[in-house]
Amino acid sequence: MNRRAIPISLAVAFLFTTLTPISAAANSKVDPTVSAFIELLPVKGRAPKTGYTRNQFGQRWADINRNGCDTRNDILARDLKNLIFKVKTRDCVVLSGTLIDPYSEEVIDFVRGNISSMEVQIDHVVALSNAWQTGAFKLTLIQRTALANDPLNLLAVKGRLNSQKGDGDAATWLPPQKDYRCAYVARQVLVKSKYSLWLTPSEKAAILQILAKCPEQLVPEN
Repeated sequence: MNRRAIPISLAVAFLFTTLTPISAAANSKVDPTVSAFIELLPVKGRAPKTGYTRNQFGQRWADINRNGCDTRNDILARDLKNLIFKVKTRDCVVLSGTLIDPYSEEVIDFVRGNISSMEVQIDHVVALSNAWQTGAFKLTLIQRTALANDPLNLLAVKGRLNSQKGDGDAATWLPPQKDYRCAYVARQVLVKSKYSLWLTPSEKAAILQILAKCPEQLVPEN
């Protein structure tokens, strides 16, 4: 089903223009590999968590692309199959669907509800706490809101695995489905590049260890 395509607001368009790093890897006519991107990211220790709250990343599930749907429903509609929408919501509110969980390959039936919804959660691939401690504290509220609602940084996944991950980075948590790990860290690297965040030494080492098994892994579409 084709969903409505409404232009991104000027403010968000300007934000993405100013945040996206200009690099040889990004500007290359050859599709850049994650290995090329990761070498452009700074490496530092974690900054203190002081000052971090979820509110530092703006309204939860905002509608920053101005399509009339909140980000959570946008991601459910993107990642689930066999979708059923709530009537009179202009195909915005997802009532049910089927998820093939990228982290486990488990097939999960999603049903909207206070308890049943928890079976499928939206994961921030770069956890917001991790982002805060690796440079997001320097960003503006508008920039952090964009990071928290960026489809590049969001995946519908099995709820228990999302809870298990918490605010872990690649050094402390990886998807149990090993075949997905290259794609997973590729997203983390591109998100950190896009929002001018850094890697910790242990995080970079863990990502490089994974990429050694897939050196030609490309960065995902931004």
